[in-house]
Amino acid sequence: QVEFVESGGGLVQPGGSLKLSCTASANILRVFNMAWYRQAPGNERELVADINVGGGITHYGDSVKGRFTISRDNAKNTLYLQMNHVKPEDTAVYYCNGDGWYQSGDYIPGERWGQGTQVTVSS
Repeated sequence: QVEFVESGGGLVQPGGSLKLSCTASANILRVFNMAWYRQAPGNERELVADINVGGGITHYGDSVKGRFTISRDNAKNTLYLQMNHVKPEDTAVYYCNGDGWYQSGDYIPGERWGQGTQVTVSS
């Protein structure tokens, strides 16, 4: 069973930056479409960004466009989320998802989730 492990979360001030990472327990991340999701207390889990296997196609949620960047290094078996100009409303638990697929251009999450990493944006 492949597991994903997120890291890099923490406390950051508004306007600051943070970089999240997600690695797989086996060297298999390179064959998965991948995505980052987040869930704030009382809210549903929402898609932040997704990226295809080769890394050439990415999509972003409207609330993070122009501020966040999803990327991957298949040789390092790692997915990243660079978060810039963060806002208090970015506070959430961030999850990576793997083995999803695309339907009409939309990312459909697979069943493989990490345990999440907490990001708190506060002064």
